[in-house]
Amino acid sequence: MLASLSGKVAATGEDFVVIKAGGVGFYVSVPQTVLDSLPGPGMELTVHTHLHVRENDLALYGFGSREDLALFRLLLGVSGIGPKVALSLLSFLPRDRLQAAIAQEDVAMLARVPGIGPKTAKKLVFDLKDKIAAEIMPGEPQPVLTEADADLIAALTSLGYSVSEAQEAIRSLPREALALEERVRLALAYFTL
Repeated sequence: MLASLSGKVAATGEDFVVIKAGGVGFYVSVPQTVLDSLPGPGMELTVHTHLHVRENDLALYGFGSREDLALFRLLLGVSGIGPKVALSLLSFLPRDRLQAAIAQEDVAMLARVPGIGPKTAKKLVFDLKDKIAAEIMPGEPQPVLTEADADLIAALTSLGYSVSEAQEAIRSLPREALALEERVRLALAYFTL
């Protein structure tokens, strides 16, 4: 089993990176958070990996931290969640917010993730709530991603901003209830500072 992979970034795509190591280019599917933090082409990158083996396919998935990899593997343990859907979950919601959504039984937030419907979101919560709650330290404040935050992330990413940039803009916004248009305007103003 491959535990990690280090090498030079040879190419990137919408949901993958090619890492050249030892003269071999490894195609590694990665979440958006890894793509957002990539060094430039030719720079060194290390990812923690999961090798997914199917009948006629070997696929390599990479993550920026061991915690993200552990959560990915936990998601794969849920019936009906394959590696592409688990990767989509980790791309749409960073690990801490995904864990909070599951622990808080926020089915509506989980159902907003591409590839996840209400039924699958309920199954995720049912299967993982206790496991996730055991990992989250009691009393530790958990970031909460509201439906308005998810709408704002979707709006900003459609304008070309990365998920991490959108989350950074959200942290700068006042917590009071504002219309989506006003939140987008304030977020765009944040980027021009």
